[in-house]
Amino acid sequence: MYSNDCSCRGWHSRRRTRPDNLYHLLVNLSDCQNGQQHTPLMSHTISHGHIEKLQIGELNCQKNARLCFFFAGFRQIMVYSKGDIKNLAVVSILFAGVLYLAVGPLNAFSNPFFPFQNCRCSSTNLTSMSLSSPKDELLIALERASMENKTVILAFVNKAYVERKNLEKTMLDLFLDGFWLGEGTRGLMDHLLLVAMDQVAYDRCKFLKLNCYKLMTEGLDFREEKFYMSEDFIKMMWRRTLFLSDVLKRGYNFIFTDTDVMWLRNPLLKLIQDEADDLQISCDYFNGNPHSEANKVINTGFYYVRSNSKTIALFELWHAMKKNFPRWKEQDVLFNIMHRGVFRELGLKVKFLDTLYFSGFCQNSRDFNAVTTVHANCCRGINSKVADLMNVLRDWRKFIDSNNHTLSFQWSKHQACINSW
Repeated sequence: MYSNDCSCRGWHSRRRTRPDNLYHLLVNLSDCQNGQQHTPLMSHTISHGHIEKLQIGELNCQKNARLCFFFAGFRQIMVYSKGDIKNLAVVSILFAGVLYLAVGPLNAFSNPFFPFQNCRCSSTNLTSMSLSSPKDELLIALERASMENKTVILAFVNKAYVERKNLEKTMLDLFLDGFWLGEGTRGLMDHLLLVAMDQVAYDRCKFLKLNCYKLMTEGLDFREEKFYMSEDFIKMMWRRTLFLSDVLKRGYNFIFTDTDVMWLRNPLLKLIQDEADDLQISCDYFNGNPHSEANKVINTGFYYVRSNSKTIALFELWHAMKKNFPRWKEQDVLFNIMHRGVFRELGLKVKFLDTLYFSGFCQNSRDFNAVTTVHANCCRGINSKVADLMNVLRDWRKFIDSNNHTLSFQWSKHQACINSW
């Protein structure tokens, strides 16, 4: 199936300005997959404020991979030395290193630098190899927001969620109010990473001095409100799923939360009780059994995922299935593959969250002393959600201001959301 040749065809290059003034060699070798005859061989160089990227054709993932590596390294050394005799010492050292790797003993290409030698690399374990790789913006943002156990809280915002006419409360305003009014939730703001889908949302996030990351999607405009089950709504949900998959692959656990979820108590006190669970997910209606797949309508507006090989495989499969269901939102596809037995096949330990604690407008929490989150589910439109979530925060404020928490409190009727249908 595999050729023993290493074809190095079609040298291409392009330059773009970078502020760095560093010397380093980065060789990005995509891992091979079973049945794949070729994989791109890429090489990058940063020199004198520029980055040069070269594709040296295709790598036939067999014994002669070191030949391509030699050519790639030699090409970069030429870039280093071009027009600057002062780089002679650096060039000499780099050339010696490249020459050693190219003609040295075979075990120079054993793990960890060349695990693709036998073409049996896992596509989820290794996507690039580098001698000196700078951190990207997402990794920096995750590190900044992370708890000690590499857990972050992730929420997505766009222009429609951060701006409203007549200076009215926005969805983001209410979301942050929940952290302020909740019990034991203010400190969690340090671990919240807002993912902005457009420049306005990003600017608002930075103005509020929150942890922010800008996720721009070429060719798609996610600034305005995307109505439930519209084509753009579905695209936005799938883009979100792909991003969350990337977070897991970087080794971070996360709590994903929609911004129409009010955090009234610290959910981690409930979520970390069982370290064995891979996925803990909310549902619109809870049947009383936290491990029963018969729970009706899982809800991807709030869930907790641990980063491991099983959850990464789930997210990869989940996102790949969108091609089979082009008109389905991501939540419906996940519900479908769950009932096909995929959770069990992957060996996932999944817990469905009790609406007594993780409630919503579909099924209210019965106890103000137990409620942890309130989700504006079973509702359409930002205006409807904002109106009824303001009532939620008023009800909560009455409860926490009361001297007698044994009294029976009831939630206000979610009238705006009822009328939204």
